Amino acid sequence: MQEKNDSRIRKVKSILVTLPKPETEKSPYYDLAKKHNLKVDFRSFIHVEGVPARDFRKDKINLADFTAVIFTSRNAADHFFRICEEMRYEVPAELKYFCLSETIALYLQKYIQYRKRKIFFGKQTAADLAEVLKKHANEKFLYPCSDMATEDTMKFLEKSGYDFTPAVLFRTVVSDLSDLAEVFYDVIAFFSPSSIQSLFKNFPDFKQNNTRIAAFGTNTSKACTDMGLIVDIAAPTPGVPSMTMAIENYIKISNK
Repeated sequence: MQEKNDSRIRKVKSILVTLPKPETEKSPYYDLAKKHNLKVDFRSFIHVEGVPARDFRKDKINLADFTAVIFTSRNAADHFFRICEEMRYEVPAELKYFCLSETIALYLQKYIQYRKRKIFFGKQTAADLAEVLKKHANEKFLYPCSDMATEDTMKFLEKSGYDFTPAVLFRTVVSDLSDLAEVFYDVIAFFSPSSIQSLFKNFPDFKQNNTRIAAFGTNTSKACTDMGLIVDIAAPTPGVPSMTMAIENYIKISNK
């Protein structure tokens, strides 16, 4: 990506958000752009590819063996139901669903009759489901995940002694960003270590120079510092739960 060598303390005029473009105009990023007259672009640095049924069969996981499934993302739900369809497996009505958040739980309406199924959800992490999982400790859980499964969830399930089986149903793949080679942004916002890996996979000689780096989550921040990047904007922090709030707080200082 293009480098600039002017002073690091300067106004923010452009932001690259390393996420897919929002489907609606109601995104807080659009509000931020309008409020501060910013150029905000979206570009996913990574994308997800489903594991074909022929590869899944090699893991010798029998879907009929499980009485419950744990979803940590909408991607996990999408690829669970996809693999069931490809395997011609009819999902039983009595299957129990445990979701990390209500958003994921409500998303299941895309595939099942929500009110007629046993669905449980937490606030954001597997630990939030601790109490309800204790009541269903005898279930045999399937844990659909990517090849870069969330370690926190895996560790929680292992530590709690639940009978669960990880099933890699999708893979995180680096996107081709070659068209960004000559493009400069004042701020690049990252949301996962995978996106940092993608940056250096695409641009091995990337130098931060005066680009401000925004990182969401401790794992993302660590991935930045491990690659020698300076994190200028970190979220979430006490009182600043979102990336847009963190960026706006930074802009109030830089764009005085």
